[in-house]
Amino acid sequence: MGKATGFMEYKRENGPVIPEEERTRGFREFHERLPLKEQQKQGARCMDCGVPFCQAGCMLAGMMSGCPLHNLVPELNDLVFRGCFEQAYERLSITHGFPEFTSRVCPALCEAACTCGLHTDPVSTKENEKAVTEYAFEHGLVKEEAPSVRTGKKIAVVGSGPSGLASAQLLNRRGHEVTVYERNDRIGGLLRYGIPNMKLDKSVIDRRVKMMEEAGVKFVVNANVGSDGISVEELQKKYDAVILACGASNPRDINAPGRDAKGIYFAVDFLKQVTKTLLDSDFKEVPYELAKDKDVVVIGGGDTGNDCVGSSIRLGAKSVTQLEMMPKPSAERLPGNSWPEWPRVLKTDYGQEEAIWKFGEDPRIYQTTVKEFIKDEEGNLKELVLVSLKSEKDEKTGRMQMIPVEGSEKTIPASLVLIAAGFLGSEKYVTDAFGVETDGRTNVKAVSGKHRTSVPGIYTAGDMHIGQSLVVRAIAEGRSAAREVDEDLMGYSNL
Repeated sequence: MGKATGFMEYKRENGPVIPEEERTRGFREFHERLPLKEQQKQGARCMDCGVPFCQAGCMLAGMMSGCPLHNLVPELNDLVFRGCFEQAYERLSITHGFPEFTSRVCPALCEAACTCGLHTDPVSTKENEKAVTEYAFEHGLVKEEAPSVRTGKKIAVVGSGPSGLASAQLLNRRGHEVTVYERNDRIGGLLRYGIPNMKLDKSVIDRRVKMMEEAGVKFVVNANVGSDGISVEELQKKYDAVILACGASNPRDINAPGRDAKGIYFAVDFLKQVTKTLLDSDFKEVPYELAKDKDVVVIGGGDTGNDCVGSSIRLGAKSVTQLEMMPKPSAERLPGNSWPEWPRVLKTDYGQEEAIWKFGEDPRIYQTTVKEFIKDEEGNLKELVLVSLKSEKDEKTGRMQMIPVEGSEKTIPASLVLIAAGFLGSEKYVTDAFGVETDGRTNVKAVSGKHRTSVPGIYTAGDMHIGQSLVVRAIAEGRSAAREVDEDLMGYSNL
């Protein structure tokens, strides 16, 4: 593999990041790339470890370790080191249909499981992937060619998020006629409206969708299947198979007194409104009225909560506070969280970095939740009563749970609350319309290890199947579902 001593000769170097003061003036991407010569050195750091956990994609201690797409990471890094960017893209595209998405938004499961990272900084595989992918786009190497032969089979994909797009891409390449239905006004699902533009520029989605359209995939927007316009019976009659890839789009609420106050929104609705305003106006209008001069409180410490922090700062928030129910993570791995498990360590993401720059302190308050929303005389939110939490074992279940600490209440100003407390699973109107069985978490049930649902001809993939997860896992789910559908329809599959 490449330069055998590269991991000892070169230090990890990331691409430059636009400073907070400049990047918070707009919603453009702010992670830039290294020159290709410098990126080659980063590829040289891959150490030919012999057992590449980076590409394992297996569950360890309930968390994914390594790439669920099983990208052949050492081979990719070796080709980057050698400057063979065309061959590197060919290698990557065998296992991955949308590296332009994951190289921007993936938390880099491959890097968390990198052997080099056991004692020093892991190989910058995510940035290597981005360099290869953007090189391929810039040099006309990325193609979505229409199949030379069609099978005569028709497939509907409901939902155009990462799993839906991944299914559609492979099934179209196989020669099936694929139609993707999306309830929103633009294609992309979570990629479009769940992730802010500064994290994933929407032109990146548009260029891929355009290529898929030219290759024969049909996209239908403003089509809320199961609710209005297009009936389930119509789909089942028209198509040989239907893949449900609607996501885990049922947000978890916060039930506390005063929840009906004006000024409380689910994070996904807030992020969608921001992005839609920007796209509808071609970035000429910014919805400052959503957060300008407001005391913003974000409930939830995950990626979506972080995105709300970053978006609120760009919209001119007066202050931003982020509440996290769980204790503050350790700065380093604890003994019970050994490599190559996903590291449960403190992570300061771009939104928190910007809040620290803007307000002088980390916006996160740990082991805290909302006890009461306080309204003014007109019903507008004005304050929150917070309460501290402590971990205690439930005597009945034996599980640890976070419970309120008596006498720990405190009141803070709040005129905008964004609930980013995760998702509960699929939306009931969709599962009811298709008549598919769900589990206790409202995820759609499938045959063990498969994507077939309880209804013949209906399949499921992505978050709707496995629950809220990562874009890279959704893509892997979509590709797996495509192969299963192809095999069932044709008797075999070469996907």
